[in-house]
Amino acid sequence: MKWYRLAAEQKYALAQLNLGVMYAEGDGVGKDDAQAINWLRLAADQGDATAQSNLGVMYNKGQGVTKNEREAAKWFRLAAEQGDAAAQYNLGALYGMGRGVTQDNLRAFMWSDIAAQKLKGEQGRQAAENREITARILSADQVAQAVEMARQCVARNFKNCN
Repeated sequence: MKWYRLAAEQKYALAQLNLGVMYAEGDGVGKDDAQAINWLRLAADQGDATAQSNLGVMYNKGQGVTKNEREAAKWFRLAAEQGDAAAQYNLGALYGMGRGVTQDNLRAFMWSDIAAQKLKGEQGRQAAENREITARILSADQVAQAVEMARQCVARNFKNCN
């Protein structure tokens, strides 16, 4: 803990991320959502995708902050554009539900498809399920369009996908 804090205070993003997660989960320290938000934000502001994704989760749940789905979507988008699969999954879910973003089934399919190809286990299965649920809402032409959007997004290394 001492070394993480020293490194984090020296603006080392990975140490800030690790401290944020430790405080969020109460791992080796007392659970403290305010400290978690503080350290995650410092790392996220430096561009750490995992910190951005975790910060999005906290805003989405209202954990340590006032629940704010628009703010969650902002952090998920920043992380998704860096290739963070968990953020891509969460951003797809927000698009599907129209929470924090304008509801958009094409983007819901696109982000869910990208996440489903990268994630393993339960989260990968859930991303694939979200993609299939969304596909049932779309026409065949729209599914083809969303698949092409996902292909182009991956080809552009997740930049300018929205």
